[in-house]
Amino acid sequence: MSDMFDRIDEMERKKEKVKLGGGEDRIDAQHDRGKLTARERIDLLVDEGSFVELNPFIENRGMDYGKAEAPGEGVVTGYAKVYGKLIFLFAQDFTVYGGALGEMHALKIAKMMDLAAENGAPIIGLNDSGGARIQEGVLSLDGYGHVFYRNSIYSGVVPQISVIMGPCAGGAVYSPAITDFVFMVEKTSQMFITGPKVIESVTGAKINSEDLGGAKVHSSKSGNAHFTASTEEEVLQDVRRLIQYLPSNHQEKAPAQPPKQAVDLEERVEELLDIVPVDSTKVYDVRKVIKLLLDDEYFMEVQPGFAKNIVVGFGRINGETVGIVANNPKMMAGGLDIDSSDKCSRFIRFCDCFNIPLITFEDVSGFIPGVQQEHGGIIRHGAKILYAYSEATVPKITVILRKAFGGAYVALNSKAIGADMVFAWPNAEIAVMGPEGAANIIFAKEIKESPDPEKTRQDKIQEYRERFANPYIAAGNGMVDDVIDPRDTRKSLASALEMLQNKKKQNPQKKHGNIPL
Repeated sequence: MSDMFDRIDEMERKKEKVKLGGGEDRIDAQHDRGKLTARERIDLLVDEGSFVELNPFIENRGMDYGKAEAPGEGVVTGYAKVYGKLIFLFAQDFTVYGGALGEMHALKIAKMMDLAAENGAPIIGLNDSGGARIQEGVLSLDGYGHVFYRNSIYSGVVPQISVIMGPCAGGAVYSPAITDFVFMVEKTSQMFITGPKVIESVTGAKINSEDLGGAKVHSSKSGNAHFTASTEEEVLQDVRRLIQYLPSNHQEKAPAQPPKQAVDLEERVEELLDIVPVDSTKVYDVRKVIKLLLDDEYFMEVQPGFAKNIVVGFGRINGETVGIVANNPKMMAGGLDIDSSDKCSRFIRFCDCFNIPLITFEDVSGFIPGVQQEHGGIIRHGAKILYAYSEATVPKITVILRKAFGGAYVALNSKAIGADMVFAWPNAEIAVMGPEGAANIIFAKEIKESPDPEKTRQDKIQEYRERFANPYIAAGNGMVDDVIDPRDTRKSLASALEMLQNKKKQNPQKKHGNIPL
């Protein structure tokens, strides 16, 4: 028996050594950088006491690293719970070889991902790594390949979330890029393919790591990051918050959660009348509309700093999780450009992957005109929205708040491309183009020959608006299901969601479609 206790003691010593990672000095250095250790991050992310570690004793194959040890192979993997929901995760340990990925480091991550997919649970990756472990040569590159493959194959099977909590450079960036959502910490996390020194040596341009690939850059310019926060603690709390909206896998429905402040659905939302101006040339912030219609007036916006002319995110209506897509007339008159097309279509496809109903609030002037947009591929990018909505089989509801012009009207979940329900407010203008532009084309001769061209132009604009740019023409042709009082929007949405809760639709059998990427 004493021999068994000795062996147990030895086991505990080995486990403690693994938990200590690179040792106290390197842990102190990590803290000095304003960063937490891998295990401290896990403790903040998961429910208290729920983490179970996997493969703590995996070691490399004895490569010569200057005789240094690599406890835990520089990554902690395991499973745990977040608000009682099973999740799988890895956390790279920067105190061990700078979190560099080698063959067995990658094996630990791959084994964890396989378990997650087999058990239908989300995957969360906490990235903090100097890149590939150079000492292992091509074995480290092969390790990345195994991770990328699983990111791709398990896309749409279970939600995948990446949290960048330090450097993420070179090939390592492609794993987060494939996952569904990327979180970044302001000032302490960076992503880039080639670092500042390489860029300077090749191009001569001088730039620091933060300006090249920091959180601000990726959340506002590149669109690679979906969420940012100023501290690691805040970022991890945001990850927990997002998990509450997501199903565990593609076979489940999104979780329902009763509102904290129950509001009778018969209660009218009077404030809506003051937010959206009847005059379609005046601006407003669509977020105010969204929040008034969601439970507890809470909206978890995705990519708030990128392509601000479109707003996407998660909320609940009468307890049910929904994905929101909305034009924002406060920016670019709510028109669609290249970046907003990408942002919108990717979010639509995520919601469709994981059975989250889509609600579209439409107030769109059209696709943004211009040489830069045309040459940049607005045709190809805009087509992604049409493809994403057409392919989606989840419940799809549209509310036309005001403008719905041209091809953008068709693209934003019109009846023609599969909307289940389309509602319009009484002030909605649905037409090929805006009344001003249409009148100038249709009545050009009359305006030109009139003794008072400006008065004639205004008269014709009003005539066009009354005859064509109203919701009743579309409603009369079945393209709008109902024209509703804006104050009844929440009630109408809740009723439609309840009606569509058992919707089942199958697209034609095929290997997969070919979205215009």
